[in-house]
Amino acid sequence: MLSFILTALLAFSPAKAPVAAPAGSLEPCRIFGSVYLETDPSRRSYCFGTVYVEPEEAFASLVVFKESNKLFADKAGLWADAPNREFADYVLFVTPDRGKADFAIHYTKVRSFAGCRN
Repeated sequence: MLSFILTALLAFSPAKAPVAAPAGSLEPCRIFGSVYLETDPSRRSYCFGTVYVEPEEAFASLVVFKESNKLFADKAGLWADAPNREFADYVLFVTPDRGKADFAIHYTKVRSFAGCRN
């Protein structure tokens, strides 16, 4: 009897799977903290978004400065490299095709240049 009740409860309240952000609704200006950049195409569906690393700053949506400590990565564009997926605040897939990316980033060596490009 108990197994019947548990089965009925599971049938009426299914487990919720993680949902990725819909295309076009990803805001790069809200991404900061520890970030892991995924390059394996088979794990693309597990990522928060898709990013293209732009060689020119003028065409990037977000200018990123790599922080050495996660505690200092507290504003848009300030990212700390996560050692693996499990320790990251955001996991982003890096694509070599700009047309498939949600947004583009450019790395800078100057902390004050980091931030969102409006």
